[in-house]
Amino acid sequence: MTSLQTTTPTAAVNPPEPELGQPYVRNENACHDLSIRVRDLSLWYGETQALKSLDIDIFQKNVTALIGPSGCGKSTFLRCLNRMNDLIPGVTIRGLVEMDGRDVNAVKMDEVALRRRVGMVFQKPNPFPKSIYENVAYAPRMHDLVSRKADQDELVEKALRDAGLWEEVKDKLQQPGTSLSGGQQQRLCIARAIAVQPDVILMDEPTSALDPISTATIEDLMDKLKQQFTIITVTHNMQQAARVADYTAFFHLGEIIEYNDTQMMFSSPATKKAEDYITGRYG
Repeated sequence: MTSLQTTTPTAAVNPPEPELGQPYVRNENACHDLSIRVRDLSLWYGETQALKSLDIDIFQKNVTALIGPSGCGKSTFLRCLNRMNDLIPGVTIRGLVEMDGRDVNAVKMDEVALRRRVGMVFQKPNPFPKSIYENVAYAPRMHDLVSRKADQDELVEKALRDAGLWEEVKDKLQQPGTSLSGGQQQRLCIARAIAVQPDVILMDEPTSALDPISTATIEDLMDKLKQQFTIITVTHNMQQAARVADYTAFFHLGEIIEYNDTQMMFSSPATKKAEDYITGRYG
């Protein structure tokens, strides 16, 4: 994982503008196969505009961190990627969010299928009021991914292993998911998300309610999971973004001010606004 730079960030002098949707600097160690393409994305809650003409290309099998002050549009943007904003009355969305060449906002888009491909892990762990086993097995069964009990058992074990939880719960799979600690519950929610074999995992401040040990466990897990999945995470923790992310996007007042290789973002940001935020001058 990337370590936070100890030097004071210094904004680049008149950096060249990147191509539309691209980072200022590419991380040469990262995958650059396109996962999600966003163009001219705007969103309103009633008369209030929350997102303003966003352009960003998100790459496969990387961790992309979204940083910025509270209320700047990070979580709103995250919810655009699996259409969870559709559940909020009075929302208007314009622009393109594209996966595999298909606009996720198209009328013919199957929202249930989309949310299987783009999973979500929330700020507060929210296990189902079911057993640990059923928390993982329920959605794959509903999506007809498994039917035989032996296949379910195998899927549950794999998802729990991938989430780093199997050894802790293998002897108590029939106990309620809510009986686990906060950090274990969050890993159970991650296991639940990856059990349906998504392409993308969205994480909305997944460690903000956890203790430092659980936070470190989740961060290590993200580093492993990016070998299989594209991960997009919202965080207010600058050190966490620097540790886990390959790319970082800085949001401010509904706009993406800077999208950059994470090491460059925290050592030599391309914009003064990003430098001011990272160094704590506001936020």
